[in-house]
Amino acid sequence: MKLSNTSLRKIFHDLDKPLLIVSIIFFVFGLLNIVTASSRAAVVNYDVSIYYYFFRQLIFIIVGIVMAYFILKTDTKYYKLLVWILFIIAIILNLWALTFEAISGSKNWINLPFFNIQPSELSKPIIIALLAILFERNYRKLRTINVNRWNTIGFIIVISAVIPLIVFLQQDFGTLLIICFIIGMMFLAGPFLRIDKIKMIALFLVVIGIALGVMYYKQGYILNDARLSRFSSFLNPCENYENGGYQVCNSFIAINEGGINGLGLGKSKQKYSYIPEPHTDSVFAIIAEENGLKSIIIFLGYAIILWRIFKIASVASSLRGRYLCYGIGCYIFAHIFINLGGLLGIIPLTGVPLPFFSYGGSFVLSLLASLAIVQRVNIETKNKKIKVAV
Repeated sequence: MKLSNTSLRKIFHDLDKPLLIVSIIFFVFGLLNIVTASSRAAVVNYDVSIYYYFFRQLIFIIVGIVMAYFILKTDTKYYKLLVWILFIIAIILNLWALTFEAISGSKNWINLPFFNIQPSELSKPIIIALLAILFERNYRKLRTINVNRWNTIGFIIVISAVIPLIVFLQQDFGTLLIICFIIGMMFLAGPFLRIDKIKMIALFLVVIGIALGVMYYKQGYILNDARLSRFSSFLNPCENYENGGYQVCNSFIAINEGGINGLGLGKSKQKYSYIPEPHTDSVFAIIAEENGLKSIIIFLGYAIILWRIFKIASVASSLRGRYLCYGIGCYIFAHIFINLGGLLGIIPLTGVPLPFFSYGGSFVLSLLASLAIVQRVNIETKNKKIKVAV
């Protein structure tokens, strides 16, 4: 594998500008918002500076930018080797996470001396890249009506199930849901015959049924009381305040308090012990409380980001580029929908970060890597006029 000799000026020229500009604006605003959202938790809960989370997030963003630079310089054709190395590393790290003590009921963190990492979060772009490479390499075989194609399909299914199985053992069901959504959407968009897709959906439902059955047999329940309360209270969270609805209810209060004009930057009331860890999963509630109706701009920004990603996918000069962008688009959409859907009471609350705005080093690295991959595909499309097979 080698890096291209493309100059920085040439790289910048070939980047998708709307995606780049909106991403930069979101990262900057998200970083500044972390200061106000985390100020109370930093000082009162952890006895550190109000800028503690700001500087930690900034460090991860800088590391992610350096990583993104190398991704932008690396041709995606080298992923054929690189992605397998990263996949093996991801498996090892996820298994290692199982040896640490559970945090909030999940063994999904590796606790290191100066920082913690969540390997399941870092695994998402790796899984997307792996499936994209496998789909491209086996495209014609998967499109051929031949019994032998199921050997290839079986191999892809087994490979794609390895990390979700480990995440299942970690009991990190929010991350598991997103990974399964990404894999499922990539399989639906993949080069499989329609009949094969129907069979895989049936197989998936059977596996889910068996997994739930095993969980019930081993534990006597499928969801613990904390998770079950989220399902029972999400429609009327304020009526079930003491039984799991307090976080969503306080998010409603924060959004309502923001009104049209907002309370002003740094003047959120709900971050003071009402919303737990307001700089992570519930960060949008603080943004809405302080900025009011202006926070709707975030939805417009997300629409632009997803539009550009799927647009780049539709014109990609290679099959791997198409699947890379499609998978990453589904990944970002899943985080947006699950986070905001939970806060707004559309779906049960699940603890997943909101892209660009939530505090979290592992997620920032994963997001920056994903955006860099999309931009790399755009660079290759602008420089290679190769017709993609349909």
